[in-house]
Amino acid sequence: MEKLVAELKQIVAFKEDTNEGDIVVVAAKEPQLLIYAAVGEIVRDETRKDEWWHVTLHFLAIPLQTVVWTLREPQFTGVEIFTMGGNPHFIKAIALPTQTDSMEPLKSKQAPPPKKTVKNTKLTKIK
Repeated sequence: MEKLVAELKQIVAFKEDTNEGDIVVVAAKEPQLLIYAAVGEIVRDETRKDEWWHVTLHFLAIPLQTVVWTLREPQFTGVEIFTMGGNPHFIKAIALPTQTDSMEPLKSKQAPPPKKTVKNTKLTKIK
């Protein structure tokens, strides 16, 4: 799992925090999983002495699947790889590009506008 996380950090722009409404990458070893999820509610688990959170994840798959995992902040912010049922998992929010950022590659790849030409044509009057 450490190798996969290291590779992901090379190709994905991650955020340092995770908030409701963020898109996260979720990776697991068993079952083998690498998927995006939308973060729903993040609610403090008041039944625990330490800070644990109920994190709602909507897996962006067909059909949409929703789970609620109880995690500590370092687990749902990608600070640490954690285990569930003995299987390693990793979650970290991605930094979505702004509209201006996402348009930059398109602007640089566009062909220059065609040269304007004026063509003389005769017009005929229709009665």
